[in-house]
Amino acid sequence: MPAAPAPTAAARAAAPPLTAVVAAARAPHAGWLADALAEVRRDPRAADGAFPLAGRRVGRAPLRPATDPAGVVHGTVDDAARAALVLALGAAHRGDADRLAAHLADLYRAGDTAERRGVLRGLDALAVASGGDLPAPVVAVGRDLAADALRANDTSLVAAAVGPFAAAHLDQHTWRHAVVKLVFQGTGLDAVAALDDRADAELARMARDLAAERRAAGRAVPDDLSRLTTPAPAGAAAGPTRTVDTEEP
Repeated sequence: MPAAPAPTAAARAAAPPLTAVVAAARAPHAGWLADALAEVRRDPRAADGAFPLAGRRVGRAPLRPATDPAGVVHGTVDDAARAALVLALGAAHRGDADRLAAHLADLYRAGDTAERRGVLRGLDALAVASGGDLPAPVVAVGRDLAADALRANDTSLVAAAVGPFAAAHLDQHTWRHAVVKLVFQGTGLDAVAALDDRADAELARMARDLAAERRAAGRAVPDDLSRLTTPAPAGAAAGPTRTVDTEEP
């Protein structure tokens, strides 16, 4: 079987975007989360107990309630807490990439949907912290976990699988199909990190085909499809795709 196509040169060169979840994960913390992070840095297995508790301890509110009341696109408070725990886990394993990769896989496979989202968004935080240059074992596991999430029907899992880690490390074929799946599920494309950097002619063709199929079936065509079929003007600034610099914190 031929190797999967790599991310585009532009995507490899671009720094992973700072999303709302990643920004919150990297912010100073207090209370239960601060204590949990300190414990994980001392003993990485403390993450196994902290991960399931995060939602009850910090809450499950959306990070951007005005524009994303369900927390699907920009994430939730507990997503950010678990992403912070993953950052602490990376520090705790002290450069042992194989152990970190295995631990992330264990947390994902043992977790519920919210915990799985936390691992995926934690991979985003690790990607941003490393400038996209993650160790090969972590990248390999991250791709496997993202592929699993992208097979799911849960919109929050799919949205969590197209963040900065995906922008830096998913092959173009998988990434394109993830974007089209979001449109099919009705999830806004602001969920996709670095969309403008990675969008290409093949994605535009897929979007046109999907629009044609929906018109032929007498179904509404999502507005987001035009975002994929109309390229941004040369030199235009990128829109507010999953960044922390929009109107909400």
